[in-house]
Amino acid sequence: MARELIPVMTVPELEGFFDQAFPDRSSAPDAVVVSVEAGRVQIKLTPDHKNLRPGSLVSGPTQMGLADRAAYAVIIAHIGPVAMAVTSNLNYSFLRGVQLRDFHADARLLKLGRRLATVDVQLWQDDPTNLIGQATVTYALPDT
Repeated sequence: MARELIPVMTVPELEGFFDQAFPDRSSAPDAVVVSVEAGRVQIKLTPDHKNLRPGSLVSGPTQMGLADRAAYAVIIAHIGPVAMAVTSNLNYSFLRGVQLRDFHADARLLKLGRRLATVDVQLWQDDPTNLIGQATVTYALPDT
């Protein structure tokens, strides 16, 4: 049976969880949670030169990492601080090159079940209609 899509964590609580679960994140550019609402989370990343690929575009691994982080964030925001939820599948489509400036990920829960969660993530830059990537991410959830 699917769970009701009501967040159980706020933006500060989610940020606190990430600080605790990923203590090295303060030493590198990292995504910050912008908003949490029913079934959705938005995060933002300010990349630096270490995130670039040849051609001065943000690398694919950086983009996929943001998509994965957004999917994890929306799930954790809705089930609570459960560190052992793990990615079981991530399918990413590159739509445009990403410039060296802020870009965003909007994660929307498609299904939040007892064992699996499926999330749609749209990445954008400058304007939500300027999509740069799209991911479908599935997480395996621990018994809660």
